[in-house]
Amino acid sequence: MALLRLLTLGLFVVLMAAIFMLRDHVQELANLGYSGIFLIALISNATVFIPIPGVAMVFTMGAVFNPLLVALSAGLGAALGELSGYLLGFSGQGLVEHAGWYQRIQDWMLAHPRWIGLGILTLAAIPNPFFDAAGIAAGTLKIPVLRFFVFCALGSMLKMLIFAYGGSAILNQLFPSP
Repeated sequence: MALLRLLTLGLFVVLMAAIFMLRDHVQELANLGYSGIFLIALISNATVFIPIPGVAMVFTMGAVFNPLLVALSAGLGAALGELSGYLLGFSGQGLVEHAGWYQRIQDWMLAHPRWIGLGILTLAAIPNPFFDAAGIAAGTLKIPVLRFFVFCALGSMLKMLIFAYGGSAILNQLFPSP
């Protein structure tokens, strides 16, 4: 188990370094359509506590492409990217177990095990920088990764749906097609 945690932590560090090194090329991915939107969402959500504005891209792409497909692509990419926080929690429990924010989230999750999925969905649906903390706590508590991913994906898709349709409505109103 210690080897698995060490390997997971190493993967996390490599992922963070790759994202940092490729940050200037992220906007070029939008040219790839829905797959580019998926990749941008994945990259912007794979960073832990380092905000990259992926929802701004979803807002804009909602006016260019089908907002529903933008939301699905971005939501799945975001959920996959959020696994970085989960993996950090799984591999680095000792790094966060004494932090106050972690203790509050962990206490809530332990006190309300039936509501963990809904809590993950709700936190993923709300644009906030604290979702990484929920992912870390879920990983530390060994919540099944598939359960975390499904609820995270549903919440992320809901959030992206609001941004994509909002971008479509607002940007198409401000800049109508000729």
